[in-house]
This record gives sequence, structure tokens and C-alpha cells, in this order.
Amino acid sequence: MSQHVRHIVMTAVVLVATAMGAWGGNVTFKAKLDSATLLMGKTTALHLEITQDKDARGFFPGEQADTLNAMVEIAERPKADTTDLGNNRIQINRDLIIQSFDSGMWVIKPIPYVVNGDTAYCNQLSLKVLPVDVSQMKDIHDIKPVEDVPFNLLDWLPNYWWAWLLALLLIGGGIWVYRKYYKKGINPLKPSRKRLPPYEEAMINLQNLKAAQLWQRSQEKEYFTGLTDILRVYIDRRFDINAVEMTSSQIIDTLKKNDETRAVNEQLEMILEVADIVKFANARPLADDNEVAYQRAVNFVEATRPVVEQPEKKEEVKK
Repeated sequence: MSQHVRHIVMTAVVLVATAMGAWGGNVTFKAKLDSATLLMGKTTALHLEITQDKDARGFFPGEQADTLNAMVEIAERPKADTTDLGNNRIQINRDLIIQSFDSGMWVIKPIPYVVNGDTAYCNQLSLKVLPVDVSQMKDIHDIKPVEDVPFNLLDWLPNYWWAWLLALLLIGGGIWVYRKYYKKGINPLKPSRKRLPPYEEAMINLQNLKAAQLWQRSQEKEYFTGLTDILRVYIDRRFDINAVEMTSSQIIDTLKKNDETRAVNEQLEMILEVADIVKFANARPLADDNEVAYQRAVNFVEATRPVVEQPEKKEEVKK
């Protein structure tokens, strides 16, 4: 080997040794186990100790991994602890809680740690995992046969089933109150007053409707709506027919079967026909049609007025 080549080789060796010495002086990375022997399924701590310059920034490339190798798992990663050593040096203590579910002697290869673009490795470790002696376990029992569990309705009901049931009852009660009272213009929350008989109530309402002079002010639709509503409530109360919920044709067909209304049913039918045309076809009736419809409504109520039977007078017994 020539003098020149020998000089180059010696220079390279010195530079490598110097670099290695500088690295070793800047970062040290050591690892140790709490116990090198572990019972299968149990845990132990792997202590990692790193000494480096305070301003250096390092990280573990496998920080997100959940295993050290195929046989050793990472069960927990406690937060690292940093200690100031002075002279611009710090010590980082990092623990990994590890466990294994396979017995044997497992090698934990050096763990990498990257700092300032370079990588340091800790020392290699070995972990012996001992199998569990099943014969010493006193809590092991024979598997019991599957038993048929008796049917229990409460097991099949969802949580807070009673709240759902209560909600359904409240909704049903609200619908019933609305149909029973509010749709008929009755407010059950107001102090109850004795209601007039159906005939008297209908006649008063008809008089009030006439006094409002709706059709005279080009409100024919409102006029016929009020007129038919008065008749529907009257039929509901007088004959116990749910006319409020019926269509015009249903009311006519039902009253045709009633002996008390058969004779005057034609007048009611004509009122409802004109009212439907005005309300749904936006037609404007003549003034005479409005007056005739009102008079027919009065005739219908008068003709179906309940007859009050007068008590028969007893003949005086002559002495």
C-alpha cells in the first residue's frame, strides 16, 4: 500500500472515531426491564432512559405501534418524565408497560430513537414468559349446561318504556280532548256554565250570524261557513250524530234514516249544496240565495225542535 493511500485510510478512521465519540457524548440511550421473567398475561415495565442536549429534539419512530414484536405487546404508554441534569443536559425517562400471551424466551430488539436527524438505539433485552399452571387454579369449574330462561316481557321492552307509554297516553288524551271539546268550540279549562239546549243555542247563533251581515259585505264564504257550522253543531247535539266530522253528503245520507229529519232533509240538502259551491268553487251567490239559505236553516231548526210533552192533568175526583 502506498504512502498516499495509507494516509487517506488513517484519516478516514480518525474521522469515524471522532464522529462516533461525538455521538456517544451527545446522546445515550439505555433500556432495562423491571423483571426479565414474566407470567403469561401479566405486565411489567420496560424503562427507557435517554440523556441528550436540552435543545435537541427527538422522537420514537414507532410511537404509534402497539407491539414491540410478534410476541410482546405494549399495554400502556405512561407520560414521559424529564429531569434537568445541568450543563445544558436533560434526562428523559420513558416507560412502556408490556405483556405477552405466549410463553417462551422473547428477544426485544434495540428500540430506535431519532434526534437531530440521527438515530440512536438502546441495548437489546430478553424477556422470559412463563406459562400459567392451570392445575393450580382453584376457580376453574365445569361449564354448566345452557338453561332456558323464562320469558319476561320487561326484558324485551326498551329502556324508559314507561316514558314512551306515558307519552302515547298524553297524545291520545290530547286528541280526545280536541275532538270532544275544542273542535266543537268548547274550552274545558274555562269554568263550566250550563249550556243552552241545542234549539235555543242554534237560534241565538243564527240571529248573531244574521246581525254580522257578512254576505252584505261581500264575505259570502265566511257567511256560509258560519251557517253550516251552526247546523252541524246543532245536529251533533240534537241527534247525537257526529256531523262536525262528516262531509255534506254523509250528513244528508244519515239524516234520511231519521224519522224526525226526513221531512225537512231536502231543505238542509239545498243549504249544504250551495255552501259547498261557495266555499270550494269560489262562486258568489245572489242576495236572494243568501236570504233563502238563512231561512231554510231557521226552518230546519224549527222543524226539528224537540217537542216537550205536557203532563196530563188528572181529573179531579168528585166527592
